[in-house]
Amino acid sequence: MMNRRALLSNVAAAGAVISGAAALHPALAASVAKPDSASLMLPPDHLTASTTDRLPLTWHKARTKILQARLAAAGIDGILLTDQWNIIYFTGLFHTNTERMMHAFIPTVGDHPVWFYPALDRDLVRTWWFEDGDMYFDWLNVEGAAPQEGKVVKGPTQDLWRWALTGLKKRGFAGKTLAADKELVPSAQATVVDVLGKPMAAAASDCMFLRERKTPEELALTRRAYAYFDRIHAFARDLLLTHGTDLTDFDVASAATKFGTDLIMADIKHDGRPHTAVGIQVDIECRVGQATGYPHPNQFLYNKIERGKALQIAGGVQIGGCGGELYRPYMIAPRTAHMEKLWTVTRDCCLMQMDLSRKGTECADVAFPIHSYQVKQGVQKYVYHRPAHGEGMEGHQPPYLALGDHTVLDTGMCFSVEPGLFDPETGTGSNFSDMFVVEPAGPSLQMSRLPWSEEWAWIKI
Repeated sequence: MMNRRALLSNVAAAGAVISGAAALHPALAASVAKPDSASLMLPPDHLTASTTDRLPLTWHKARTKILQARLAAAGIDGILLTDQWNIIYFTGLFHTNTERMMHAFIPTVGDHPVWFYPALDRDLVRTWWFEDGDMYFDWLNVEGAAPQEGKVVKGPTQDLWRWALTGLKKRGFAGKTLAADKELVPSAQATVVDVLGKPMAAAASDCMFLRERKTPEELALTRRAYAYFDRIHAFARDLLLTHGTDLTDFDVASAATKFGTDLIMADIKHDGRPHTAVGIQVDIECRVGQATGYPHPNQFLYNKIERGKALQIAGGVQIGGCGGELYRPYMIAPRTAHMEKLWTVTRDCCLMQMDLSRKGTECADVAFPIHSYQVKQGVQKYVYHRPAHGEGMEGHQPPYLALGDHTVLDTGMCFSVEPGLFDPETGTGSNFSDMFVVEPAGPSLQMSRLPWSEEWAWIKI
């Protein structure tokens, strides 16, 4: 088996997909025709990739203005953002979510958020969109404690929820009609009434309505992430074709992740300071054989790549929080008729999803014909889940292409592509994923340029 340190160092030195693959093991490369997976990519479409590394603060401020207008129309005077992804979306502040309370209050009338944040994040908060806010030291907190200022205090645990609400009261929001971005539990709501005099409404749907419908700026940045992802997949396929049975699935995933990270970071400004190189994810996985027969295997993936097996390369890539999933299932020769059928039915269902996902159609009316087709083809035993989930910064996001989701598709909604089939008995799984975007008219747009062809996925090693 190939030395993993040499594999990764050679990937790092590779200047192109094919040269990177060939450099891994010169003796093997000399005996195998050089593959060129990139030549099989689909042609460009009308969506141009962004040249920015993240959405600018002006974009986030514009989205906040739209949220403020929606809230004002509903008679709400402000919203308390508690969810990490809502805070990132509307303020642009990328941050780590832990047990520490981080809230941003958006008044309906105003031009900046009010922050309630831990000292741990003070440099991030104060160097971004910051005009007003209150800081506590840490979780669990003691009132008056500020070791960073030399104030070490021991005492009763402070109720930080009450503390934040008191901050709103000091700013004149007692008695106002306010909302939170979630439905508050009774104990939290009781504190709201005690401090502010009125309960908070739930306005989660207002936030999600905007987040579900991707703007042109989001889609352009997503296309940029997928352009890198396409090249990562081409690299991984070339690696398989060149060195297949000399590798494990772990080797492929590690090399592809290293290749993709170097590729992306060569283009991204990263100086070690806050607010640059944010929202970046390069998470490439590979599984072969038995593990492909389960939608979510729970075992560590370290298996030798063998002929006659199913193999999947999967994962997610994001830049500035924009991007998504991209999977491709491979069937390695010698293939059985069963392997070919599972792959073909899955691929055909993906293409059905692309055509059915049109503006004005209910999610359930996309899921129903796909599942019906699976049953008609006699593969119902291998169906484990819905065709797709909505895709956003957090990964899975409403709505869902599921039998019970009656959301009407709208322009800019993004979905994974997963009408997968799984057979644990033979260790054969076939699950494509990609991103389909609902267009103003006609079938949905495919975000990647990876093909759906047997030429790409029915390989011989």
